[in-house]
This record gives sequence, structure tokens and C-alpha cells, in this order.
Amino acid sequence: MIYFAHRGASALQVQNTTGAFALARRQGASCYELDIHLTADGQLVVHHDYSLLATAGKDRLIKDLSSAQLRDYPLNNPFSKEPVYVALLEEVLPLVEPGLHLLNIEIKNDDNRYPGIEKKLWRFLQTEFPQILPKILFSSFDYGTLVRIRELDKSARIGLLTRSFRVSEALALQAESVHMNYTRFTPETARICRENGLKLYLYTVNDPPLAKRLEEQGTDGIFTDRIDWFV
Repeated sequence: MIYFAHRGASALQVQNTTGAFALARRQGASCYELDIHLTADGQLVVHHDYSLLATAGKDRLIKDLSSAQLRDYPLNNPFSKEPVYVALLEEVLPLVEPGLHLLNIEIKNDDNRYPGIEKKLWRFLQTEFPQILPKILFSSFDYGTLVRIRELDKSARIGLLTRSFRVSEALALQAESVHMNYTRFTPETARICRENGLKLYLYTVNDPPLAKRLEEQGTDGIFTDRIDWFV
């Protein structure tokens, strides 16, 4: 069973921030999940939503802001008075690299909102972090994004992130895993994945007894906000 620190230790620190990933590592994480976007000046940044509304109280789109302008929008921090900001991907990767087993990078790119983000990400990793590239699992709800990742490199590790699982889509991508909400899980899904050589990872599970039941029913891993409960 694999346990991903979902957006870092996101129940105890502001999600997807350097503090969340640093804490997850201290708690023993070796697998992580994060989300990326592209700024107006072409920087890869770690954040979940397209807008800052839920995280900073400002309805500004990341794609319309430069990486420098993001520093004008401190994120809501219920854990301390310390100001925290949207992190650059290049700031987060060194925090998770020690002892890294697997890093799931979810590319936020619905309807190809960030044209070229796949190539930008791939070249960045090849140039700046080639040592961890084999440990990165790319996922996205946008199927075309995953197709473009596969076209960039036939050896890329891909996880099909889906709300409506079709094994044919995973096989066409040569995916290694399927990612879905645990509420959509059925033992039949686990059976189909197993028969086709696919791992099945479910989000977001913060209950150890539930995680145990899912494992017994054929789940290979979970994404959790409380990595400290599972490692």
C-alpha cells in the first residue's frame, strides 16, 4: 500500500506550500502529490485552484499573474501568523527529493488552459531535476494533456486521473495507474485494474480504518492529508 502526502501535510500546514511539504517529509513521507499551474511569465507554480479566491480571498487567476505578482497575495494561514505564498515548483522539489519514492504531479490544464505546459514541465525536469524524473508520475483530468506527455516521452510514467473510469483510456495512454475519488471505488474497478496491470490510487482518505478496508478490496494506494497517520 502506497501513501501519498496529498498536497503535503495539508491538514497541518497550508496545502501545496513549502511548509506543507517540509512537514510531510519530517513526518516520514516518501510519496507526495502536488498540483501545478503556469504563471503569466511562464513559471511553474504549485497550487490547486486556477484562482486565488479560495486560498487568498482574491479572485485572481494564476495565469494572469507573474510569479513576482503572486507575492502580493499571501495565502490564508489558519495555522500560524507566518505569511505563506504560492510556491514555485523549483522551491518544492528540493524539499521532497530526499528519500523520494514517488511524486505525483497533477497538471491542472482543463481544456488546454495552459498551452505548452507539458513541454515546459518536461524540459524543466530534464534540465533541473533529471535525477528525480524517473520517480515522477504525471496525472491530469485533461486527457489531452496526458496524451501530450506521452508524445513527449514514451517512457513517461502516467496516472489516469478520472471521474469516469474507462480501462481503454488507461491502456491507450500506456498508463501505470488509475486515480479516482474513493467514493467512486468498487471492487470491480480494482479487479479490472489488476487484470490489466494497472495500479489503483484513491483520494482523499483521512481515515485509517477506511484505508484498511480499501486495501483489502484491492486498492494499491491512497492520497491523504494526514500522512503522519499512515507512515
